Amino acid sequence: MTEKQAKQEKIVTMFDDIASTYDLANRVLSFGIDIQWRKKGCDKVFEILGKKQLDQITDVATGTGDLLIYWKEQAEKNAVSIDRYVGVDPSVGMLEVAKNKVDFAQFIEGKAQELPIEAESTDVISISYGIRNVVDRVEALQEFYRALKPNGIVVILEFTKQDRSGLIDKVVDFGMKNVLPRVGGLISKNYEAYKYLPDSIEEFLTTEMLAQELEEAGFEMKYTKSFSMGISTLLVAQKK
Repeated sequence: MTEKQAKQEKIVTMFDDIASTYDLANRVLSFGIDIQWRKKGCDKVFEILGKKQLDQITDVATGTGDLLIYWKEQAEKNAVSIDRYVGVDPSVGMLEVAKNKVDFAQFIEGKAQELPIEAESTDVISISYGIRNVVDRVEALQEFYRALKPNGIVVILEFTKQDRSGLIDKVVDFGMKNVLPRVGGLISKNYEAYKYLPDSIEEFLTTEMLAQELEEAGFEMKYTKSFSMGISTLLVAQKK
């Protein structure tokens, strides 16, 4: 096993361990604001595509299937018909929770960099707070391009690295590095998993760097927006 593979396996095992408390921790730590971030991403995709019928939406690193629920809700609000919803994740623990929670989607165990999806078969690929956890990120973006239909959309929600220098930035930074691990650790009984989150953000890309990687993979950037003082970033790109 290579160093990259070992690192990826460690991350997957960590998510297996916190699967049962993951949704509760998310809602508490974000005060529920992440729901609005997710819905905004769905709405923006429907706006850009401008279609009322889609064959498939594929949510990668789907975790407990949260985003699929909002895809369905926002599709109905936007009068968009979706034939198939598919969730892909390497964590068996997360998928077990997802299957009990979401009854309208198909769930498949699989990695972002080795998608179990046929070429040019899906209209949309979404990944929310998951691309940061993919060790072979460049390969994953290439896989997204392969699996998407022509003019298909990839939508990413992520905690991108920020240049935090102002007073408010320092308060946010303190919360991410000190409060978040303690609260998340208390809920999940796994302090290390929630210490990993701010550490992984610090080691991750800026929004501009991630957009550049998307363009290098063949995508055209369509929309970027940061939420809540730069804590979360939405990126939407289209297959050329």
